Amino acid sequence: MGFLIRRPSLSLAAVLFVTALGLALAFPRTDWEGTVWLALTPLLVAAVRRPVRDGFAWGWFFGTVFFLVLLRWLDFTLRTYSTIPWPLTWLPTLAIAGYCGLYVGAFCAGVSWLAQRSIIGALAAAPFLWVAGEWIRGHLLGGFPWGLLGYSQYLHLNVIQIAELAGVYGVSLVIVAVNAALAGVLVLSWRGAIGGLAVASVVVLGTLAFGAWRLAAPASPAEATVAVMQPSIEQPLKFEPGHAATTVAIYFSLTQRAGAQRPDLIVWPETALPTVLRRDTEMLRALGSLSSSLGVPLLVGSIDADGAPVPRLRNSAFLVTERGIAGRYDKIHLVPFGEFVPLSGMIGFVRGWAEFIADLEPGSNTSVFPGPPAPFGVVICYEGIFPELVRDFVKGGARLIVNMTNDGWFGRTSGPWQHLAMYPFRAVEHRVTVVRAANTGVSAFIAPTGQIVRRISLFERSTMTERVSLRSGETVYTRFGDWLAYLALCVTAAALAVRARSRAA
Repeated sequence: MGFLIRRPSLSLAAVLFVTALGLALAFPRTDWEGTVWLALTPLLVAAVRRPVRDGFAWGWFFGTVFFLVLLRWLDFTLRTYSTIPWPLTWLPTLAIAGYCGLYVGAFCAGVSWLAQRSIIGALAAAPFLWVAGEWIRGHLLGGFPWGLLGYSQYLHLNVIQIAELAGVYGVSLVIVAVNAALAGVLVLSWRGAIGGLAVASVVVLGTLAFGAWRLAAPASPAEATVAVMQPSIEQPLKFEPGHAATTVAIYFSLTQRAGAQRPDLIVWPETALPTVLRRDTEMLRALGSLSSSLGVPLLVGSIDADGAPVPRLRNSAFLVTERGIAGRYDKIHLVPFGEFVPLSGMIGFVRGWAEFIADLEPGSNTSVFPGPPAPFGVVICYEGIFPELVRDFVKGGARLIVNMTNDGWFGRTSGPWQHLAMYPFRAVEHRVTVVRAANTGVSAFIAPTGQIVRRISLFERSTMTERVSLRSGETVYTRFGDWLAYLALCVTAAALAVRARSRAA
């Protein structure tokens, strides 16, 4: 990146490094969420004052540092479960950080280019450029929408209520708008600076006022009782044949404990069973008997297999009752380099590098389970970070969203906590309760307001039972989805087109 910068500045590099670090620490587990309201300001000042090439380079530097710190938990996974020796385990993390940093570089290049015509126009367009970049990163090459700015505010319920209108992108836009206004104070005349601050103040006050109003609204009267379990089985033991009997015993014991609370549904984590459920008739009978004795349906995570001679494996959720399997959902959005290898014909050899790389087939339908206790959708692990997929379940009639996950690959790092922080937004976006069952944590009940009502900490073996509300209405986001992101794409394209036309003239 340095070779792209015409006039290297150690002082600017130091400022951007510190602010990128502060931005990363705004996310779990440090949760210094206040830093995001300032952290982009120096970057924006640098962008509007420098040529496009320099703006891109500084943005790429800032973004790479941010994502390298944010995704530092990947090093634990690679050190523990791959054949790559340390410190070379940091190279894949650096590659991902560098890729994600390109979007920040492109954002800054766009701001720099627009600023050559109008600094005010560039700062006004900056929130839309940022949101457009976040949306593209969440979709291009399968998508990796990790570390969206809005997620840093998951604990601030007043702020995140606007997700009902515009999703997580609405919160990101407000954050960048504040940073752009602060940058305006440093680079504009006093009139321009006051104007920018006034607009940002109206946006923030409107956000907070809307949040207070929605938090005061009564909850849906429809309710159900749901139980989740967190077995806390270490990842190396999950599919170890010698530990299979112990694993099953843990699950059955926790299910009995949860069943004593008389819930309407008991939820197991992702890939809970150390066997292929549909091919294990003895296990299926045992689960049916357990469901019958408790009088409660069980939502069980298991690998599924069909086809011959080479079976196709899927990551699935099964609803099991006393009559057997009452429904199934196959995970649609698989984890790249976790559950499949992109371009496997060319780079399939990487499977030999790490034991966590599987070869699974994706599902094809967002199957909504009819219940009991009510129609519900299941997103498995990584799927829950894709807002449009959760929206598909809700549009399909789901009144409750269940997230089954196994974050055991990430140990006691910040990874599981960052994963959890995204689900309050899924709740607010549709005013739907999110029930989360995680193998090693973090299991949680999340209210339609986004409040994490209860949770089980990492590597704690326990169960939780909670009376939860069922979705009864439709939000703006449910109806129109990522309309703000589409608007941001249009504004970005229009601003760049106008700039290009003025340059040609």
